[in-house]
Amino acid sequence: MQVLIVKVSSLGDVVHNMPVVQDILRRHPDAQIDWVVEEGFVGLVKLVRGVRRVIPFALRRWRKKPLSAATWREIGEFRQALRTTPYDLVIDTQGLVKTGLIARTARGTVWGLGNRTEGASYEWPVRFLYQHMVRIAPHTHVVTRSRELVAGVLGCHVPASIDFGIDTDRADHSVCSAEPYVVFVHATSRDDKTWPEANWTALGRELLAQGLGIVLPWGSPAERSVSVRLAAALGEGAIVPPKLSLPQVVGLIDGGVATVGVDTGLVHIAAALNRPTVELYNFSTAWRTGGFWSPNIINLGDAAHKPTLPEVRDALRQLGVLHVALA
Repeated sequence: MQVLIVKVSSLGDVVHNMPVVQDILRRHPDAQIDWVVEEGFVGLVKLVRGVRRVIPFALRRWRKKPLSAATWREIGEFRQALRTTPYDLVIDTQGLVKTGLIARTARGTVWGLGNRTEGASYEWPVRFLYQHMVRIAPHTHVVTRSRELVAGVLGCHVPASIDFGIDTDRADHSVCSAEPYVVFVHATSRDDKTWPEANWTALGRELLAQGLGIVLPWGSPAERSVSVRLAAALGEGAIVPPKLSLPQVVGLIDGGVATVGVDTGLVHIAAALNRPTVELYNFSTAWRTGGFWSPNIINLGDAAHKPTLPEVRDALRQLGVLHVALA
């Protein structure tokens, strides 16, 4: 069976879509699975066991130079890559017009979402681009949404266990410290999702006092400034790494004792790896995006109650990261 998955962005959505690959392989062990994704996430999807080919989609870059000959050449190469393989199934798990158009460009029967679920992106005109649709219960976790779509396509039930299929042996562990460390993910695309810097500093000092290092990854100049400021406040033992590729991020998180972070892609990677993870939410969205598949994952906070420093301490004690009671 030849299968094409279309899920192009964003980072967290790409991570949450990963279990569908293993779900397909459980049903069809010999399936050949390709995946279309934004070019910035190619390195991450290549780590997923069972993905034969990753087809880069560069819309964000193409939009910057829409009249460039190079842009049109790349678009032509992208279309050709989509049509090289006659697919038995083309599954758009994102539900946007752009992803529906990608799916229809490929050679194969196109399946997609039949409706919007709470809090998830969905553009209703996309249904006219699908040949078959699967309706999903409106109140559905984003991981379950994609898995139920694929189960509907395959005519089976969603498997009880969840496997994101990330092959950590192929990740890049070169940036991992030899000493035990905790990853702090303070950066997010929205200011209203952040956690106060004073809390990061207080928590970091307590972890440092117990012999754990702190690593502060970043993805933009503004995020780097925050990492540098926090590291300066924490002093020796706090590390600001260079800008990391996604395979390096996977290696960094895989090698750490735990990850503490706000609702963003790097934290979802930590949860997907089943590493000890504390997810911090300022909105009532943990039910939709928070990890629920492992006791190593603890979700804190909602719209009415922001995560507090004592709660994060308690969560880290529960995960075995903090070993003494702190005031």
